[in-house]
Amino acid sequence: MAAGRPLRFAIIGAGMSGILAAIELRRAGHSDLTLYEKADRPGGTWRENTYPGIACDVPSHLYSYSFAPNPDWSHHFSPGAEIEAYFERVAREYGVTPRIRFGDEVVRCAFEAGRWRLETRGGHRDAADVVIAATGVLHHPSLPEIEGLSSFGGACFHSTRWDHDATLDGRRLGIVGTGSTAVQIVPALVDRVAKLTLFQRTAQWILPQENPEYTEAEKAAFRRDPATLARLRANLSQLFAQGFANAVVDAASPQMKMIEDLCRQNLERSVTDPELREKLRPAYRAACKRLVISPDFYRAIQHPNAELVTEGIERIEPEGVRTRDGHLHPLDVLVLATGFRADRFVRPMHVFGAQGESLDERWAKRPDAYLSISVPGFPNFFLLNGPNGPVGNFSLIEVAELQMAYILQLVERLRSGECRELCPTEEATARFETDREEAARRTVWTTGCRSWYLDDRGIPAVWPWTFDRFREEMARPKREAWEG
Repeated sequence: MAAGRPLRFAIIGAGMSGILAAIELRRAGHSDLTLYEKADRPGGTWRENTYPGIACDVPSHLYSYSFAPNPDWSHHFSPGAEIEAYFERVAREYGVTPRIRFGDEVVRCAFEAGRWRLETRGGHRDAADVVIAATGVLHHPSLPEIEGLSSFGGACFHSTRWDHDATLDGRRLGIVGTGSTAVQIVPALVDRVAKLTLFQRTAQWILPQENPEYTEAEKAAFRRDPATLARLRANLSQLFAQGFANAVVDAASPQMKMIEDLCRQNLERSVTDPELREKLRPAYRAACKRLVISPDFYRAIQHPNAELVTEGIERIEPEGVRTRDGHLHPLDVLVLATGFRADRFVRPMHVFGAQGESLDERWAKRPDAYLSISVPGFPNFFLLNGPNGPVGNFSLIEVAELQMAYILQLVERLRSGECRELCPTEEATARFETDREEAARRTVWTTGCRSWYLDDRGIPAVWPWTFDRFREEMARPKREAWEG
């Protein structure tokens, strides 16, 4: 890297994208950086979520950094503990871990006199030229508002705060929710508990997806020839984009019809009891909600000790869950698999821009960001996997790598002295949002369901175009979209 203005970086979060940001900054020649992590170790969502059955729904060799392939993934879709170990290993091997301040959550970040001033919960203060918010999307639990929830007499916890001290074997387990998390928990525990009761508000389409182990011979071949792994990752990326990612952004696409047919056939062929089958049949199109993949959920929910309850919950009592038909479902353990507050992003951290405006004020109605990366009035503040990005249908590692390459081009303008501050214009941000909202109406996410993708207006808060378009947008910043 040619000589230029030395820059100091603060990276907030040491999950997948924070580790990536640190590695890519160092590869670009930037050495003055600190990562702030609220927990005691890296890993992000894979550190937070430890529930039984947790796994990634993106193929493992695609859900890996392009520069750090892992020949030893155990399965095509690997379990959460293995993914967390991968991120910890990469952080250690690439020299990121010593640069992390663990247990020191950033609570305030303000742009003053041309620099960002940071304060942590522990009282530490720092100043940085550039802040990269790698705070993640799915880590703030969404707790249901159910009468009597605090009165339950047994162990009760959200799936992302799993109580590993709670006794499950031979007990009566209740699970509230039927999203991806619950669909993974049910098969993992149904053989262990005396009874499993799944409280379903909305049925989910389940895409059948086997999860075979990689053989030792396959792993050895990956280790011998790294080019094989590179080709596999490229092929998976292409298949994932063409077969799924690009399908959901066009509700009328042939690929979308094929996905729907596969989901429908899976339900028809897998569930033998016609009454249960109809309870499990959604009243909306496949992939309108985040598409759930599972090789064994339908088998598990048909287990003799499993019960699917579709009657609404009236209240929680010390002995269990009472539904609106008056029936009390006695339970020993209650798990809330009720998802996340996906609109929090950097919050609850308080962020103040160049004119003193807070991000809370800016986002009072809903979060916005130009290309999901940066917000007008908040110079040199960049987000990875920020608002309205490709969280719904792409591999977030691929997304973060492309976003980081884009951010590094902006950082180079700061380092070279071409400018001292950079943020997107209001015009570019408004134009992006207008185009995005119009395109979002043609996606499968607007075909008649309620999901965490939708904002307060019912518009999907996600990237509504193809992956090819995302690559094109990330290739080079448009100069006219940025001011500073």
